[in-house]
Amino acid sequence: MTQNTQVYINGQWRAGASEVENRNPSDVSDLIGIYAQASAAQLDEALDAAARAQKIWWAAGIQKRHDVLMAIGTELMARAEEIGRIIAREEGKPAAEGKGEVYRAGQFFTYFAAEALRNQGDLAESVRPGIEIDVRRDPVGVVAIISPWNFPVATPAWKIAPALAFGNAVVWKPANLTPASAVALTEIIARQDIPAGLFNMVLGSGRDVGQRLVESPRVQAISFTGSVPVGRGIAAAAVANMTKVQMEMGSKNPMLIMDDADLDLAVAHAAGAAFGGTGQKCTAASRLIVHEAVHDAFVEKLVVAANAFKVGHALEAGTQLGPVVSEGQLAQNLAYIDKGRAEGAELLCGGTRLERATDGYFMAPAVFAQTRNDMVINREEMFAPITCVIKAGSYGEALALANDSAFGLTAGIMTRSLSRASHFRANMNAGCVMVNLPTAGTDYHVPFGGRGASSFGPREQGRYAAEFYTSVKTAYVAAGAPE
Repeated sequence: MTQNTQVYINGQWRAGASEVENRNPSDVSDLIGIYAQASAAQLDEALDAAARAQKIWWAAGIQKRHDVLMAIGTELMARAEEIGRIIAREEGKPAAEGKGEVYRAGQFFTYFAAEALRNQGDLAESVRPGIEIDVRRDPVGVVAIISPWNFPVATPAWKIAPALAFGNAVVWKPANLTPASAVALTEIIARQDIPAGLFNMVLGSGRDVGQRLVESPRVQAISFTGSVPVGRGIAAAAVANMTKVQMEMGSKNPMLIMDDADLDLAVAHAAGAAFGGTGQKCTAASRLIVHEAVHDAFVEKLVVAANAFKVGHALEAGTQLGPVVSEGQLAQNLAYIDKGRAEGAELLCGGTRLERATDGYFMAPAVFAQTRNDMVINREEMFAPITCVIKAGSYGEALALANDSAFGLTAGIMTRSLSRASHFRANMNAGCVMVNLPTAGTDYHVPFGGRGASSFGPREQGRYAAEFYTSVKTAYVAAGAPE
């Protein structure tokens, strides 16, 4: 069954200027639907409506914002299995992972529902007699949200929820590869008692709708998750209007396997972090830096683990790895396999397209060994079920290799040594550091973000989200003398 859907602007579903097909990467014969693409005029209408609605929303007060966000979050959690299957069908992650993503998205909304009630200011004493000072946070205004396809519900949720909680309006441009998930989330938000225009969903190409959105002087803040080149373009466009920017971009996450590590646990965490979500996570472990004393034993176990993954249709029971998201992504992945071989890396397993009962973009998880940190496969984010093993002679060398990267999102170490773990936490140049855990997997109530080319601007999630979605106002009041 296919769906014909529309964009959501100023409280109404509208036909777009054009349409795109949405097909199942597990079975390209499965047409999920035809999805509308917004026009430039429709985007402008959404921005105008958002500016009007934001003032009404802010005036409605904290209880109203709490109640709306709580209702959104509660419905998402209740419908996690249903919407999770939508994600599985159009993005390709196994249905169980899709369900988990939607449930987590609901938790973002319920968490920020509570934060709406905690939006408290501070009182301060003035250095001048007879003057009172209060410091509070105001909304920034209209927030443009541009989200990726790999977490099509969770990533927009952790942006939309704080935006609304702190009194802002939203114009959201989802990824064109996952429009059905965007429609499902929009339908839930649209049913709430909110001002028309407070939340708008405008599907469209990055070149047309996305570029016009980030260049608009009617936008006060831009939250983006995607690639480094697109992020740089957004930052350049934002400068012209002095627009506030928050961006999460690329990664090349290292995991250090030390000579004292529990190898079975290390292999389980490394394989899960490298290949989970078909490697299409910004937190994936794509560089495994292994101490020479355990290198051969670790690699042998890792290859066994990689070959053991069941790759198949995302909606089939027992599937552990679904397809990659698109034909273009699969072609890019296979090109990285060729690059690695050309650079002298040894492909120990995987790296090939797999045939299944349905025509989909299935790929066997790949392990490269004998790699150097200066190889392209260890410098560029591949966003693929490919991981690279680098041999290190000591902890110090391993740490230096881990830090030798333009990126700095997540990093992990597997060790029984408290001193090594403590030193790693203090000296690893990453925004999120994991000890005896996978590099993938973060909580919703604490800050998330990285360093270097991985992130730009204030952190996402938790209470730190207020730094981006609000503007601090300091008020001075002359109290005067009592009569």
